[in-house]
Amino acid sequence: MNAPRPGVGSDPATDPAVAEVEVEQRFLQSVDQGRRRLSRRLVSLLATGAVGGVDVAMGVLALFVVEDATGSTLIGGLAFSIGFITLTFASSELFTEDFLIPVVTVMARQARLRTLLRLWGGTLVANLAAGWIVMWFVMHALPRLAHTARADGRYYAHLGVDLRSFALAVLGGAVITLMTWMQQATESMSARTVPAVVAAFLIVSARLDHAVVASLVMFSALIAGHAGFGYLRWAEEGGWAVLGNVAGGVGLVTVLRVLQVPHRVRDEQLHPAPGVPITDRRPAK
Repeated sequence: MNAPRPGVGSDPATDPAVAEVEVEQRFLQSVDQGRRRLSRRLVSLLATGAVGGVDVAMGVLALFVVEDATGSTLIGGLAFSIGFITLTFASSELFTEDFLIPVVTVMARQARLRTLLRLWGGTLVANLAAGWIVMWFVMHALPRLAHTARADGRYYAHLGVDLRSFALAVLGGAVITLMTWMQQATESMSARTVPAVVAAFLIVSARLDHAVVASLVMFSALIAGHAGFGYLRWAEEGGWAVLGNVAGGVGLVTVLRVLQVPHRVRDEQLHPAPGVPITDRRPAK
């Protein structure tokens, strides 16, 4: 005889029959992966971020080549996906990819907030530094791309600091974080390329403001010369984009995904892994 089916309103914390099993598994997987990311030594953290900057720079190179040949931003967006596909296969990281997995770990009290800020800051600096170096080589090796680089760079430089540019940055952060969440659903590398292509296409074709992508495009224009803006304007636009990216990635995606399984969050907070600090307060001596 079949067991009685759970009634409407059953508690998923006590009744597995109504639990969001797939979401719970992804949440727990994210907590464990985030613990590993947040435990990296500084050299490893910077190296991973630098490789991520190189990978995205390859995508920007593909974007410029295709845009220069076709004049199409839509086709250029597909070409740019090379960068995100490389990120997926190379296990490198972008600053904006850390809006989900390590944030979930901190929300579960499995790591301190300052370790998250360390990860964000180190990864962003490494992304930008490595990306600048690659784009320097690109602009000197392929000067014919200078016109395209200037045009694309001026688009971001002229966005300004207003509601529209912030909204573009919020969407950019949400798209990349959603990509990370979708990739958590499968172990198949070929399946993981689908959200990578979709996210890359949306960011470029819709001209969303992604802090790292926009920065590499602007770096290219600055290196090419006669950009019409300077590094101070880049810093202003980049800082505004970072704020929007964090708001979109953490606020629109990560927090809502975690709220799908609040009982699992509480369980992790009450039962942290052995030896893992669960608050930002230093232990009493």
